[in-house]
Amino acid sequence: MGERGFTLVEVLVALLIVALGLAALMTTIGSAANTSAILRDKTLAEWIAMNRLVEVRLNLPPTDGSTTGNPAPGDSQTADQGNRGTLRFANREWHYDTRYANTSVPSMRRVTVRVWAGKRTTKAAPLAVAIGFVGTDVAPPGSSNAVDWTAGSVPVANGATAGPTGTTLGPTGTTLGPTGAPVSPGGVP
Repeated sequence: MGERGFTLVEVLVALLIVALGLAALMTTIGSAANTSAILRDKTLAEWIAMNRLVEVRLNLPPTDGSTTGNPAPGDSQTADQGNRGTLRFANREWHYDTRYANTSVPSMRRVTVRVWAGKRTTKAAPLAVAIGFVGTDVAPPGSSNAVDWTAGSVPVANGATAGPTGTTLGPTGTTLGPTGAPVSPGGVP
């Protein structure tokens, strides 16, 4: 007579398979939670870096209350000089480093802000780096309207000009076909 049921070995093998599956599932869940925490930290650090760039552009003092100011374009501060600060954001301690570098435009400076989580003693790679530029106007406002942006275009018959890709543009900027008639965006005259 055959009895129905599982042997002890079959039950143990089944339990081993279930245990391995649960261990893999827990590892995946832990990895997803870790990734979520890293992305949260990077997002917060990016917000802090962008806020600091805005402070520099508006020439505001740092929000941490430090007395280090933002150098104006043309100051002799080199790329190795800058200001550092700490702040509390999202119930955590953060620190940043703001660096200034000269550019090929004398009235413009490059600003690099690096942000780390934790206290200043943290020596890991920064979680976020934001780069921006500050400076004075290169030209007076509205002066770009005085520039002839069509300079260098080849004149064509009837006051039209040659477009940048060899197309012919009419006096109002419409594309002209080979017969001189306006062409629709689909290319049909």
